[in-house]
Amino acid sequence: MPAVSEIIVRRFQKLEDQARAIQIIRTESSNIADHEQFYSWAMSALSAIQDAFGSDSPHYLAFQKEMSTIQNNYIDSKRLASIRGIFFGAKNDIDGGYVFDLQRSISGELFGDFVAVAKAALADGYHTVASVLACAALEDVLKRYAVSKDLQVDGKTMEDVVNALKSKGLVSGAQKTLLAAMPKVRNAAMHADWDKLTPQDAGSVIGYVEQFLLVHF
Repeated sequence: MPAVSEIIVRRFQKLEDQARAIQIIRTESSNIADHEQFYSWAMSALSAIQDAFGSDSPHYLAFQKEMSTIQNNYIDSKRLASIRGIFFGAKNDIDGGYVFDLQRSISGELFGDFVAVAKAALADGYHTVASVLACAALEDVLKRYAVSKDLQVDGKTMEDVVNALKSKGLVSGAQKTLLAAMPKVRNAAMHADWDKLTPQDAGSVIGYVEQFLLVHF
């Protein structure tokens, strides 16, 4: 199954091909786009931009604004060029990976908040709570990182994800050694084997997540 990023790239590439294939009908007074081809492409393009960037993104708002100015289904060559130009700009950001960088940045901020709560719990003496929170954050962030690198980790255990990252050389050195011990802590935390957890375990997971976020998100 293709990674999400690969699916988005393919979707935008297909839409670019469709955009360039829109026929131009030449009349005595002007050149206009074929209505059926244009609207079939434009609706799909607008949906793709919304899915990738959100309905409050500059690409989406600009595309929607240009579409709203069309009157009587009259799309002259200049209007077509403007609308396609907005789409091509969105595709350039997709191809450059900027959308996925933004998504990783947002994820980093959210997980940072999650880790802050875990640290507070540990400071208050609740190391089991801190362990559960930190391990949940670590497992999710590792999967998101793996997906961003086009690894297939759906339904995989944390240990499987760790092994996949190591096999691709995406973690190495001290980070690799520390990560190898995390699944054991995670299993104890998530399976309620709390007597096997120590404040040091919680602290090590929290520290690892913080460092991982700093480096990769």
